[in-house]
Amino acid sequence: MQDTHSEVHSATRRSLLLAGAAMAAAPSLSRAQEKYPSRPIDFIVPWGAGGGADQLARRIGKMLEPELGVSLPIINVSGATGNTGTTKLLSAPADGYSICVFIADTLGTLAGGKGRWKLSDIEPLGILMQQSTGLFVKNDAKWKTFNDLLEDSKTQDLKVGITGFGSPDEMMVRQMNDKGSKFRVVPFAAPGERYTSILGGHADVLVEQAGDIRSFLRNKQMRPLVFFSDEPQTGYTDIPLAKDSGFPLAINQFRSLIVRAGTDPKQVATLAAAVEKAARSDEYKESLEEELASPNSFVPASQARAFLERQLKLIEDNLPKKS
Repeated sequence: MQDTHSEVHSATRRSLLLAGAAMAAAPSLSRAQEKYPSRPIDFIVPWGAGGGADQLARRIGKMLEPELGVSLPIINVSGATGNTGTTKLLSAPADGYSICVFIADTLGTLAGGKGRWKLSDIEPLGILMQQSTGLFVKNDAKWKTFNDLLEDSKTQDLKVGITGFGSPDEMMVRQMNDKGSKFRVVPFAAPGERYTSILGGHADVLVEQAGDIRSFLRNKQMRPLVFFSDEPQTGYTDIPLAKDSGFPLAINQFRSLIVRAGTDPKQVATLAAAVEKAARSDEYKESLEEELASPNSFVPASQARAFLERQLKLIEDNLPKKS
């Protein structure tokens, strides 16, 4: 009788322990199976408010919110040619609740292994915008043509407003300095300050994309002198291309969305699908036209890493040769 009683007691105890373990595991199982996303997703913009990256984030964010069913609050974290904001993304958990704008200027800082992080540390969700870069001057500037500017740049220092050191902006200026010009790059982290640098006399020339300063162009405050591109710029087909003057390096500005590498593939797929749906919508295509961007800008997530790798190789192939 005692043995039977002991067996019953042991069985009851085991049942209670198993039940307790199941109850303890239930919250974890529930979290693992919860709908994604179930709370707001931080949308990091590694540049100041009002710039092209910020405008893209606010436009695409509004399109993603109804698709994902959560809000995407914009967080501007500028500095270090976009690296300060990107580092914020890489410091956050790889849980799908932080996404970030990633552009060509920041990619340029990784060339030659100089960056504190690597391309393999991020997972692209898609390339959303591609634009040609140009040189712009104040509307009443004395330089009427690109050749006028080049001639003047060989006899005096001319300040050029760029996004940051190590960026494609700087590389395209350097190719002109390699042939005798004396352009001096001046970085402006804040987009608004960069845009207006030539209006306030803080710079003589601005390296920028036409779409980002379209209001200044429409108001006749600025005008383009040349574009670094293989094809004529939309809306400015009469403006010459730098390659025809012996400056073939043309690194298009691109803007993409990324998450931290290691994010659950299912979460990445959910985000990428929402991004692709937004990018292929008529509303977004109209915004590309308004931004004077390439109508074929979009590159889906499945092809985005190869795109970034090609762009990085282009940049690395044009780094200064070590003496």
